[in-house]
Amino acid sequence: MPIYLLEVSYTVDGTKGLIAEGGSKRRDTVKKLVEGLGGKLESFYYAFGEDDCYVIVELPDDTAAAATSLAVGASGAASITTKVLLAPEVIDAAAKKDVGYRPPGK
Repeated sequence: MPIYLLEVSYTVDGTKGLIAEGGSKRRDTVKKLVEGLGGKLESFYYAFGEDDCYVIVELPDDTAAAATSLAVGASGAASITTKVLLAPEVIDAAAKKDVGYRPPGK
């Protein structure tokens, strides 16, 4: 299954909800969402800085990842950036592919 990094930033209302519910309950809610899509929650961490939360999930496909992003964004409680994570073996295979690219001017 593809692996995704979700970078989440809470809005003011989302932060108020987090304070009211607590961090563990939020993690449990995300786990339920991901498992409902046929995926698995790998890790869930809060952080200081631009993003409030980093979540790594396995999801069946990009459609499930997009559905997650849409649901979180539409809630108004947070903004989310979704990134596909690639295993080193994927990069190994990609490096061996001949794509026939010609740089500009060459």
